[in-house]
Amino acid sequence: MNIVNKNIDGGKAFDWGKTSHDYAKFRDIYPQEFYNKIIERKLCVDGQTVLDIGTGTGVLPRNMYQYGAKWIGTDISEKQIEQAVILSKGMNIDYYTVSAEDLQFPDNSFDVITACQCFWYFDHEQIMPKIYRMLKPNGRILVLYMAWLPFEDRIANASEMLVLKYSPDWSGAGEKIHPIVIPECYKERFELVYHEEYPINVYFTRKSWNGRMKACRGIGASLSEDEINAWEQEHTKLLSEIAPDEFDILHYAAIAELKKK
Repeated sequence: MNIVNKNIDGGKAFDWGKTSHDYAKFRDIYPQEFYNKIIERKLCVDGQTVLDIGTGTGVLPRNMYQYGAKWIGTDISEKQIEQAVILSKGMNIDYYTVSAEDLQFPDNSFDVITACQCFWYFDHEQIMPKIYRMLKPNGRILVLYMAWLPFEDRIANASEMLVLKYSPDWSGAGEKIHPIVIPECYKERFELVYHEEYPINVYFTRKSWNGRMKACRGIGASLSEDEINAWEQEHTKLLSEIAPDEFDILHYAAIAELKKK
């Protein structure tokens, strides 16, 4: 399903379904420290029911399933949900293909609602009242994010420049460490009770880093097949010249916890 947002990539259409197979293979990359930060907040644990909005291939529910929460994942892309179901085999996780704006779960259904790598895609004026309604008293919104740091990491910088060569309007470039921005409409009904931003190293091989970059919005989710193939050929050559067989890419991770008033 194509998504068009004038504030993202200059309004260029993108579809995460186009890159679902690569997404499933190469974007399950969060180090254990990323999940530990959530557990330290006593969120997404045994006894809680959690809704993961924009779940993609179910990365968050699958990796946090061991901590005992009951998970439900939703995503606008049917192909992403198909991959989530395959990868979650043997786990009691429910998945639904539905946009965030069309969610219709009953009142007071969830202890926590999570949004990982997707919060900025939502129409917040529409979704905020629904989140408020679906959360239990004192329920939490947990917004999560991780991105490479191109100004500190030379391999990330070179790969990013190549994405921009093929997608000049891609707005995912140029990340620096900063808090997650929470839209004003949340302030009336939610309180920001915690946030943290921290550097984190993520391990890759040439193959997995190529796959990670290919599965980004500026390449796999938006370019034609011929363009993707040309980019991948050039990127593979680039990595053979500048990257060892195995390496870490410096990222930062961010967390924002909002409490229902």
